[in-house]
Amino acid sequence: MIKVGITGGIGSGKSIVSKVLTAMNYPVYNSDIEAKRIVQENPKVRSQLIELFGKELYINNQLNRLYLASIIFNDDVALKKVNNIIHPQVRKDFEIFCESQNKEIVFNEAAILFETGGEKQFDQMVLVTADEDLRISRVMKRDGIKKSEVKSRIGKQWPDEKKIPLADFVVKNNGKEFLIGQVEELVNSLREVYNSS
Repeated sequence: MIKVGITGGIGSGKSIVSKVLTAMNYPVYNSDIEAKRIVQENPKVRSQLIELFGKELYINNQLNRLYLASIIFNDDVALKKVNNIIHPQVRKDFEIFCESQNKEIVFNEAAILFETGGEKQFDQMVLVTADEDLRISRVMKRDGIKKSEVKSRIGKQWPDEKKIPLADFVVKNNGKEFLIGQVEELVNSLREVYNSS
């Protein structure tokens, strides 16, 4: 089995690439979705977060996401602390996910892999890119937030120029290139990698 990380800046279209891969019958672990589940269900993670930010972090036993976002997107130290609590648990959960798969290629979609050194756990890395203006409009539409908020979140991630040299494959999602064709080429290349390993 080869483990493949799929990453890219907010609004780049990682989830679309993942949906295409899922439709092609490849297992895709979504780190963001699973992190939300872990934050909600894992007692160790919950207690560590409450210790950091207080009991108001959970309202009626549910994570107060707006409260957490208001802290971590304005405080780099707090963001790092949260990542240090959640990311190791997500990595463990991904390993359990891999053990239950019987495909030769398993994918993991995650927003910040290069930024956290998370790429080291993968055999291959895929970077999804898109023009910044397009990313901003996508996120504004998807999340119903202001342009300034999107730009602030983009500012917390590495620019594509820094990530491209670290990626094994780049998928361009500007709406100009044929996305499904790029994903098919990606899978064919990964199959070659798997067969040669």
